[in-house]
Amino acid sequence: MTLGGVSRLALVGYRSFFASQVPRMHIYCFTPITSRQMSTDVTSITAKLRSSGLLRTQGLIGGKWTDAYDGKTLEVLNPATGEVVADAHAWVERMMLYLQLLMHLALGAKSLLLRGASVCGNGMICILDYLVRSTDSPQEELGQLITLEQGKPLKEAIGEVSYGASFIEFFAEEAKRPIGVVGAITPWNFPLAMITRKVGPALACGCTVVIKPSEFTPLTALAAAELSLQAGIPPGASTGKEDYIYRLNNCWKKLMAGAAATVKKVSLELGGNAPCIVFNDADLDVAVKGALAAKFRNSGQTCVCANRILVQEGIYEKFANAFSNAVQDLKVGEGFTEGAVQGPLINKAALEKVERFVQDAVSKGAKVLLGGKRHSLGMTFYEPTVIGDVKDDMLLSREEVFGPVAPLLRFKTEEEAIHMANDTNAGLAAYIFTTNVQRTWRVSEALEYGLVGVNEGLISTEVAPFGGVKQSGLGREGSKYGMDEYLEMKYVCLGDMNRN
Repeated sequence: MTLGGVSRLALVGYRSFFASQVPRMHIYCFTPITSRQMSTDVTSITAKLRSSGLLRTQGLIGGKWTDAYDGKTLEVLNPATGEVVADAHAWVERMMLYLQLLMHLALGAKSLLLRGASVCGNGMICILDYLVRSTDSPQEELGQLITLEQGKPLKEAIGEVSYGASFIEFFAEEAKRPIGVVGAITPWNFPLAMITRKVGPALACGCTVVIKPSEFTPLTALAAAELSLQAGIPPGASTGKEDYIYRLNNCWKKLMAGAAATVKKVSLELGGNAPCIVFNDADLDVAVKGALAAKFRNSGQTCVCANRILVQEGIYEKFANAFSNAVQDLKVGEGFTEGAVQGPLINKAALEKVERFVQDAVSKGAKVLLGGKRHSLGMTFYEPTVIGDVKDDMLLSREEVFGPVAPLLRFKTEEEAIHMANDTNAGLAAYIFTTNVQRTWRVSEALEYGLVGVNEGLISTEVAPFGGVKQSGLGREGSKYGMDEYLEMKYVCLGDMNRN
């Protein structure tokens, strides 16, 4: 369904040359239910996207763009301005309707395994490889669309396009036997990459896909679906196996309980509470740069953002000063503003949550070293913030703030840092900064997290397994292990092989 490596893109017009070589496979993409009108500069970008065919508002069913069954629409807003980008057809208002629809569609795919296992491998590799290596790609347009509906700066949005592309590039070479129909529920913070990370391996295996994007960012998903049709991924009603699976991202425990009734495979990515540990022996410049990247990517709105920065007391003051100076230099602005690296929060509820967490910390004795209030730009912008003397009992330590707020906590010993880091029910990502190799291995092994970055703040890549432990979820995405969620394993023992 999408793209290529860092310098190569995909999802371009493709004239179905390989359509006869692959099983009839379809992608279903729906926009769920949920202001001002658009300013002149953004209007021209929107018009360009619409004329290119990328700005879609209907659901894609069996290769056909279709209105919602009840005619309902939702306003998709630009979080930086509050302006209406488009009115998308609201195909799935409630989660149960989505699951019922998924069950219904799954009943019609029985030939998928029969044809997919023998044909999809080579044929789909051809299509996905073409997507990866094509040079005529809408990289900038997809980035513009992400910025419009999600708010992140354009440069970062285009980076997400490349990031999303890398998963298609990797999984195009990993085609194997499919498990069946896939239901993918994706979040708003990476409206393209969180789809490609699931659809890439699913298609490579020969699975059909039902995508439910976030109601806040449906347009990027619909654009990706449109481009997948242009690329030659066949539309049409194929049949499937009744034993479909749930592939869930950023979802809830109730769905796991529902899947248990018929023993369906479930993969969950449920967020984190990432610690970033800075030891006395850390290189200060490396630690500041790494913590800045780990905390403020996408304005703090990622599941692997450093939610707690634990700093050893011997380097605490130096780090706090250097880090605050670096944060102060971050330019805040609308995504299309030149040089902007911090955009708005996704909506008003997210803004109010950040305010509540900061107020809770201050009321319990924490000190605002920088920021700590709404930005003068208004809307859902919040100043990049550093909070000192944060304690374990504050909301900033216990829960994901999911915003541009960096809490600093002091610790004395390595053992204390490990205890503080592990004192949470989450276990997705963690970061440590030290120049001591022995400490690197000790602490990495002791941390109860699925991903650990050592002297590095940006750790996610298509070739590494992404996933957590404890209540951060089940399963892995990316790498060769990301294929396992979409495959059935079979052992065949052959006896009496000496018979003529």
